[in-house]
Amino acid sequence: MGKTVTTYLIDGDPKGTQYAFISNKICQMFVVPRSNLSYLNTQEKLQKPAFYILLGEDEATKPQAYIGETENFRERVKDHDNKKSFWQKALIFVSKDADMTKADVQYLEHKAIAEAKKANTFVLSDNKQTPKAPNLPEYRQDSMDEFFEDAKFLASFIGCNIFEISQPKATENLFYIKRRGCEAKGFYSSNGFTVQKGSVIAKTVVPSFGWKDKRNEMLQEHTVAEGEHLVLTSDKTFSSPSTAAMFVLGRPSNGWMDWKDNDGNTLDSVYRKQLE
Repeated sequence: MGKTVTTYLIDGDPKGTQYAFISNKICQMFVVPRSNLSYLNTQEKLQKPAFYILLGEDEATKPQAYIGETENFRERVKDHDNKKSFWQKALIFVSKDADMTKADVQYLEHKAIAEAKKANTFVLSDNKQTPKAPNLPEYRQDSMDEFFEDAKFLASFIGCNIFEISQPKATENLFYIKRRGCEAKGFYSSNGFTVQKGSVIAKTVVPSFGWKDKRNEMLQEHTVAEGEHLVLTSDKTFSSPSTAAMFVLGRPSNGWMDWKDNDGNTLDSVYRKQLE
């Protein structure tokens, strides 16, 4: 089923201050760059209960985020502005209609931290503990569950994958690389190329490999040694098939040609040539 999303670019900049909401839904997301916090002074909605995500620049292997809740984001962010250096923009989720309660946003914070940790696409250094969910009436919990699903959709809509767990659909093929000691498998989707847990990764890199240090950091975080092999301990999604293949092989690679399905068809022949 299709959805209609209304987005308003407040300063006309697609990377600047904006808000978005889904038609016939109460969840409204504000995106506020750190460089434009003065905007908060003009928005009464952002001085009421909300749950929020602070998004930062890439760490060594993945970007950093902080998830929180507040009764007044304008006041709360003053502390974050003074004490947290990593973040560059905030996603603030509020109700377009009746204001949420403190318990509502605590419940949303609980769900958000739990799901972000499960997705494991961002570093949550300051969210070491997942807070307990408050006791909400059943009807209110259902309402907040729906609100949270809309918040996840809106975050994804602007390209933030903090809650996304890549899983192959029934219609998606699995592709393999079996060389240089590798036994890797993965799938291609709208999120990029996901190398699946349990894949065996090449231990070494060739001299011409360009990002050895970053790859080593990724290996330390995402693999474990099993005998002579390095085995991926969780699914890892890359922005392109070639980056995924280079990580797996430890050498330059055209992932469109190196990833092949069980019948020997390249990723290129399966996906790029669909219109031929």
